[in-house]
Amino acid sequence: MTQVKFSDNFWAERLETNREVTLPIEYKLLKKTGRLGAFNPKAATVHEYWDSDVAKWLEAAAYSLAVSPDKLLQRRVDAVVSSYVNAQLPDGYLNSYYQRIGIDKRWSNLHSMHELYCAGHLMEAAAARAVYSGEDDFLQALCRYADHIAAVFGTARGQKRGYPGHPEIELALIRLYKLTGEQRYLDLAAYFVDERGQLPYYFNAEAKARGDRLPGACAYMQAHLPMRKQKSAEGHAVRACYLYAAMVDVAVERDDKELLAVCRDLWRNITTRRMYITGGVGSSQVGERFTVDYDLPNEDAYAETCAAIALVFFAQRMLNADLDSSYADTMERALYNGVAAGVSRDGTKFFYANRLAVYPELIEKVGGGYHNYPASRQKWFDCSCCPPNIARLYASLGAYVASSSAKTVALHLYAAGRVSAHLECGTAKLAIEGDYPWDGTVSITVTPPPAGEKFTIALRLPGWCRNPAATFHAAGSAGTAYTVLDLSIKTSVKLADTTVRVIKGYLHITRCWQAGDKIELNLPMEPVRLAAHPSVRQNAGQVALQRGPLVYCLEECDNGKDLAAISLPANAELHSVKSAALGGYIMIKATAKRKSATAWSNTLYAPADDQAKLITKPITMQAIPYCLWDNRKPGEMRVWINETERTL
Repeated sequence: MTQVKFSDNFWAERLETNREVTLPIEYKLLKKTGRLGAFNPKAATVHEYWDSDVAKWLEAAAYSLAVSPDKLLQRRVDAVVSSYVNAQLPDGYLNSYYQRIGIDKRWSNLHSMHELYCAGHLMEAAAARAVYSGEDDFLQALCRYADHIAAVFGTARGQKRGYPGHPEIELALIRLYKLTGEQRYLDLAAYFVDERGQLPYYFNAEAKARGDRLPGACAYMQAHLPMRKQKSAEGHAVRACYLYAAMVDVAVERDDKELLAVCRDLWRNITTRRMYITGGVGSSQVGERFTVDYDLPNEDAYAETCAAIALVFFAQRMLNADLDSSYADTMERALYNGVAAGVSRDGTKFFYANRLAVYPELIEKVGGGYHNYPASRQKWFDCSCCPPNIARLYASLGAYVASSSAKTVALHLYAAGRVSAHLECGTAKLAIEGDYPWDGTVSITVTPPPAGEKFTIALRLPGWCRNPAATFHAAGSAGTAYTVLDLSIKTSVKLADTTVRVIKGYLHITRCWQAGDKIELNLPMEPVRLAAHPSVRQNAGQVALQRGPLVYCLEECDNGKDLAAISLPANAELHSVKSAALGGYIMIKATAKRKSATAWSNTLYAPADDQAKLITKPITMQAIPYCLWDNRKPGEMRVWINETERTL
């Protein structure tokens, strides 16, 4: 994460706001709502998932401090860490809820409570603190907790054959394993994956022991079948994608090809049948869950911010296992759209759910559905998992820009800045220039290690780009450019001692690089219409607009009320126009149609061929990036736009 420095016009500002505004605000809200005082026996209340909210903030703060030291933030982190370390029980157990309500009840309801989930987030925070600050007090405490959990759960006599209702600890255990080298942490993560869904259902057994109603097959929490037999994404979307990401980790660390094949099946099911165009996942507010193939409602969309973040985790791990641009394409889609929309531009308000169509009057009158999701961003939530989650992802965003192996550095995202990649032959440095995602011209200047050995730079060719091109400028050859990729004319010029190949959507250039060598990518960013699969019934007869990696939407403040009355002719030209609003962005303009309501008078329905009541008038339609909506005046919003076949 610290090997990437941002200087672009999209992420750099957001990361600075996250550091200077969001983290301090979240700390104050964690304190105000009692989360930071959860261990206090005199506190009015405590909740089973509060530790996870605190832990995600701690993790975000650890990343932030690694990039930008801050004495006040450091003092706050140290104080919160001390409160947890001092509260730990002698046997290693550490959970504010059960230590307050009764330790005798611990590990009695894995189905509904969040013990293992909270433990996982605490472990991730402890690992981040140890790696980026060198302080291992929290790490030692959480390793003791992990050892306690390893003693409680497993297949040996006297152990509980349970697993978490809310997966997450699996990711954390892999992280502890990589950091400490302790095999038992990897083994425990693998156990939680493989025990899940086995008969007899553990959640039924523990419910019976409590005298509660049996929960059944538990598809809601991915426990209806053993994980190796699951072919479709089911249940709570955040839990599912956390679990799938951990499964990739387990498969890679154990060279488990069967498990990795299951991950590929689940990935394909999500991205080809159950994912929103914004990279959001989870189509139902009831249960915050996946439903069935091609069920992607817009007004009732769930698409929790945490779910988009979890999909980013899944995508990154699939990408690390197999350098294939399809994984990076989805990661980029989720980051620039489903995740970025989750927090306001000023860093003070958040979305829990991310609808693709919003009509505030309806929501205000009948309520926002499950969790009463409002029509605009909020400062906090009773279940406030999303605000600290987006803070930790933003604070660690550099880790998603690039990755490296012994002889290859792969660039996945094209934000302007600098990347330092550790290779077998030394550290290679890449300086990225450009105005991505607003412009598709990207320049990459190379500073190789001093060893002078060959290595490969792999550049993602985005799936949204129809005709990518690349030229190479050798250091010292003033004005000389060599075409290394032009898919539109199928040519590739071979350079001396240089190999150029396209492999799984990445342009691989291998050579003995010289300081000052430069690659220029040209990724044309024309606005395009996208249609949904015919089985997505909610989007029949509609199109969405995309430019580069950004999905666009209509807002009431640009287009007036009744956005559903607007239609876009199939042959209307789409124009990219620079806007000065909201820090500057590219809007999409087009001449569209709007049905006139004045002719309808008091008639609710009329014959479709009664043209007098179907009068349309031309309008200039304006679309803005989805990630920027609800940053100006409140009002309607719509991603999918009605399409007509004829122009005006």
